[in-house]
Amino acid sequence: MQPGPVSADAAARATALREQLHRHAHLYYVLDAPEVPDAEYDRLFRELQALEEAHPALRTPDSPTQRVLGRVLDGLAAVRHAVPMLSIQTETDTTAAGAQAFDARVRRELELGDDAPPVEYSAELKFDGLAINLRYEHGVLVQAATRGDGETGEDVTQNIRTIGQVPLKLLGSTAAMPEVLEVRGEIYMRRDDFERLNERQREKGEKTYINPRNTAAGAVRQLDPATTASRPLSFFAYGLGEVRGWAFVDEDAPTHFALLDALAAFGLPVSSERRVCAGAAGLAVFHRDVQARRDALPFDIDGVVYKVNSLALQQRLGFKTREPRWAVAHKYPAQEQVTRLAGIDVQVGRTGKITPVARLAPVFVGGTTVTNATLHNLFELRRKGVRVGDEVIVRRAGDVIPEIAGRIAAGPGPRRPYVPNFRMPLACPVCGSAVRREKGGIDHRCTGGLFCAAQRKQALLHFAGRRAMDIEGLGDKLVDQLVDGGLIRTLPELYKLDAARLAALDRMAEKSAANLVAALESGKHTTLARFVYALGIRHVGEATAKDLARHFGAMARLMDATVEQLLEVNDVGPVVAQSIHTFFAQPHNREVVEQLRAAGLTWGEHEGSAAATPASLPLAGKTLVLTGTLPSLSRDEAKELIEAAGGKVAGSVSKKTHYVVAGAEAGSKLDKARELGVAVLDEGQLRALLAGHGDAG
Repeated sequence: MQPGPVSADAAARATALREQLHRHAHLYYVLDAPEVPDAEYDRLFRELQALEEAHPALRTPDSPTQRVLGRVLDGLAAVRHAVPMLSIQTETDTTAAGAQAFDARVRRELELGDDAPPVEYSAELKFDGLAINLRYEHGVLVQAATRGDGETGEDVTQNIRTIGQVPLKLLGSTAAMPEVLEVRGEIYMRRDDFERLNERQREKGEKTYINPRNTAAGAVRQLDPATTASRPLSFFAYGLGEVRGWAFVDEDAPTHFALLDALAAFGLPVSSERRVCAGAAGLAVFHRDVQARRDALPFDIDGVVYKVNSLALQQRLGFKTREPRWAVAHKYPAQEQVTRLAGIDVQVGRTGKITPVARLAPVFVGGTTVTNATLHNLFELRRKGVRVGDEVIVRRAGDVIPEIAGRIAAGPGPRRPYVPNFRMPLACPVCGSAVRREKGGIDHRCTGGLFCAAQRKQALLHFAGRRAMDIEGLGDKLVDQLVDGGLIRTLPELYKLDAARLAALDRMAEKSAANLVAALESGKHTTLARFVYALGIRHVGEATAKDLARHFGAMARLMDATVEQLLEVNDVGPVVAQSIHTFFAQPHNREVVEQLRAAGLTWGEHEGSAAATPASLPLAGKTLVLTGTLPSLSRDEAKELIEAAGGKVAGSVSKKTHYVVAGAEAGSKLDKARELGVAVLDEGQLRALLAGHGDAG
C-alpha cells in the first residue's frame, strides 16, 4: 500500500515535534537542565516516529528518530578533510616554565618588545579522548569523521549520530545558518560512565576496558552503530574546520573565546572550564588551578591548552610545519604508568568481599606514588593474565582506586621463572571463617559477618557515615582502636561508650571524647531510610533504602517481609530481594535492630495497618522542587523529609510539579513556578504539609 499525500497539518506537526525534541535534547544532554520528564520526551518521540512511518517523506536527516541506525557497515569509508586536522605542539615541562616558554615564543614571533602589553590567551582543558570533525550544512549534521592522519580520516557519521550530546541540527533559524560549518571537538567518556560500564562487564563475566580514552575511541570506530550506542559517550566542541557563509569570521577583532561562545549558542556542548588569561603569569595560574581540581573533574584530561585569543594574531602567527605557532598543550603527570607486580594480597571489605590487591614496585602515577592497586576479583585477574613478577600497567584517575589495567607482553630475552596462578584463600585471612562464592556470582566472601573484625570495622564506619547515622568524630583511626581494643564487637555497643573510656584511648582528648558521646546521643533520632541504609545490607544503597522505607513504612514490616513482598518495591529485583530477606532471616541481625532500639535509637515510622501505605503518606504522589536557602533545613534534610513523607524531589519545575519550596535567594525555579501557576511554599508551610495539615494554606 502506497503512503497517501502528506497533509500540511502533518508536515507542520512533524516540524514542530522535531524542533521540540531538539530543544529538549539540548536541555538534557548539554545544559543538564531538563524541562520535561523522560516520559514526556518519549511520548513526543513516539508521535514523531508514528508520523514518519505513516509518511516517509517527512523523515529528514536531522530527525531525532535517525539517531540510531540499524545498518552495519562493511568498513569505514575514507574522508578527505577540507581543512587539515593538525596536531599542536606539546609542552612536557609540567611547571610554570612551560607556560613561560610558550609565551616567550609567541612574543618573539610577534616581535613584541619587553614594554609591550601581555598577549591575551584563551586557556582550555586538554581532553583525553578522540578528535572528531562534525560537518554541518545549513545547520544539519551531514558527516562526522575521525582525525586519521590529519589529511584523511574515517567516516563515522552513523556512530556519532547515536551520541546525545551531538546535535543533529544546530539551534537557530535555518536562514541564519552557515552554508558550511565544520566543528572540531573531542569524543570522550566520563569517569562515572566508564566505571559503570566496567562494572556491568564484570557482572556479566566479560572483559573490562583499560581506560576511558581507548574505550571511547574504540566505540566511535565500530562498524555497528548499535554497539556505539551501548557505550556512554560525550562530546565537547573546541574549534573549527571549513567554514562558509558565517558572519562571525568576518567580524572586527573576533576572538577564539567568543568563537566558543558562538558554538555554544548553536547548541554545541562547550566546556565551561576555560578562561581568558593575560601573559605567561595568567597561563601559569590557570595550569596550577586546573591541576589542583583535576581529580574532581568528571572526565580525564592530560593537560591544558593555550591559544592566542585574537583570531587575527593567530592568522599572523601561522604554522610551523604541521603545528600552529599560536597554540600549545601544557601537560600534567601521566595517569598510566608501567611498574612491576611484586605480589598479590587479599583485602576483606565491609560486606565480606575478598578482593585481590596488587603489591607494586612504587610508581608515580596520577600525581601520587602508588604501591597498591585493586585486581577486583579472581575472574578479572585471570582474564588479564597477570602474575607476580609481571610488568603491568597501573591506572589512577580522579578519585578512582588505582587498578591494574593490563600487563606488558613479554619481549625478547631470557624467560622469567614460572609463577603459579594466584588462588583465592579458603579461609578469611582476618577471622579464619570459611570463604565462599555465591552460585553464579563472581565475588568470594568471608562468611564471618560481624564476627570478622575487618567487616566489623567497615560496618561501624558505614553505620556512622554522613549519609547513614552521621556520627561526627567516629573516623577510621578511632574505629581501629575501638575494635582492636575489644571495646566494640557489635553496633549497639557504640551507645554504651562513655567519655571516661574514650578519653583513656591513645591520642583521645577529654573534649573529643565528650563531643563523640554527645554526637552519639544527639544522633539517636533519624529517618527510617537512613537507618535501613546504615545497617549495611548488601545491595541496599541510599535509593533502595528510601524505596524500602516508603513502601513498608515501619521496620517490623520490612524485617518480616517475604521475598515476594520485597519484589513489589520499586526497583527491587530478585538479587536485592533475596539479600534483604537473607539479612533479616539471621537472628543476630534482628537482635542488632532490637538492641539499637533498646539503646534509645528511634527512626521515623508510619505505624498502623493503613498509615504506612504509600498512598496515605502526607506527600504521596506529590512532586516538589527545592530552590534557595531554607531557614533551618539543609537541601539534603528537606529532601529526606519529603521522601520519607512519600513525595518526590525533582530538579526542575514543570506543569507536573505540585509545590515549589522556596527559601532565600531563590532563583529561576521560583520564576518558572509563578509562570506556570505552581504553588510556592516556605519552610513553615512545608513542615505543615509534612505533618499532614491539609494544603499548607
